[in-house]
Amino acid sequence: MINNKILGFLGLCAKSGKICFGADSVEQEIKKKKVKLVVIADDSSERTKIKFQTLCDSYDIPIVITCKIEDISKAIGKNNKAIIGIKEENIAKQIEKINYGGESIGEN
Repeated sequence: MINNKILGFLGLCAKSGKICFGADSVEQEIKKKKVKLVVIADDSSERTKIKFQTLCDSYDIPIVITCKIEDISKAIGKNNKAIIGIKEENIAKQIEKINYGGESIGEN
């Protein structure tokens, strides 16, 4: 259920063009300070998770590890994407809130 909400927000973000995806692209956008949240698939490699955890820590960007590569890729309409950078502040906050057990917009 939580994953479906997060995937829905990823799809919304993708449609509005407020994401970047793939390791190189996300890393570049982090360094330009455009990324508000990084979403990593929980089935991505440990090396990838550690690399982006370190990078996000140094730029003070929150990171969410959730969903499968296949589900994330499908949500944004791409193939084999394990890393997504969210550039939209409000959606980034909503995904973070959902991931940590909070409520999302429209819930009581």
